[in-house]
Amino acid sequence: MSNSLIRLVEVQRRTGYSKAWIYRLISHGKFPTSVKIGTRSIAFVESEIDEWINQRIAESRKDVA
Repeated sequence: MSNSLIRLVEVQRRTGYSKAWIYRLISHGKFPTSVKIGTRSIAFVESEIDEWINQRIAESRKDVA
């Protein structure tokens, strides 16, 4: 499991979601939370984002089979 950090721009690219939508999902407990890496900087744990994406794929495919 990788503990690499990725920035919000990369999370947006991977999910296709806007910044506002990502923050809304976080506030509802439906998206991995960010990690504070500086006084004005945040990042996300790459493995948590990958897991979240894989869960969305699995959920969408279970109804098809």
